[in-house]
Amino acid sequence: MSITAIIVIGIVALTVLIFIGVYNKLVKLRNYRENAFADIDVQLKQRYDLIPQLVEVVRGYASHEKETLARVIELRNQAVSATTIDGKIAAENQLSGVLSGLKVTLEAYPQLKANQNFLQLQEEMSDIENKLASVRRFFNSATKEYNNAVQTFPNNLIAGMFGFSKATMFDLGMDRATYDAAPKISFS
Repeated sequence: MSITAIIVIGIVALTVLIFIGVYNKLVKLRNYRENAFADIDVQLKQRYDLIPQLVEVVRGYASHEKETLARVIELRNQAVSATTIDGKIAAENQLSGVLSGLKVTLEAYPQLKANQNFLQLQEEMSDIENKLASVRRFFNSATKEYNNAVQTFPNNLIAGMFGFSKATMFDLGMDRATYDAAPKISFS
């Protein structure tokens, strides 16, 4: 065997090994991202289980707020039935917005804020929201790592050949200006 043939075989073998390594890295990162979303699903399940309890307690005090409460339940059901990661992200962003509005609405009921059942549910919801924020950061970190791998050279060549594409981050679900605006505090 000539030196040229050995060099060609070596280059081909090295190329195949690099190709396999990049492909395996992309698969691992995609699975890592999906695992991170599974952590979000656990927290969302707890959130979904608490929402009907919270709504029932509030319903007793805020019977005329039926439209808001019905919207919370409707969006909760949409979020539960979402089947894709992107679908769940969209549904969760809507639900988070309505839950924020519900918190503002509840400020008008001082007797509700003193109710032990409500306080306990509110504390549990707050705990779950904090955990959700944490697992969303973890998910977005995994998504960023995956997206970087999919979009950088030479990975992008292999990613394109096997259908790996840029993935969606779990964002705020609202306009950045709305998020950056200072909260309005009123003592009336």
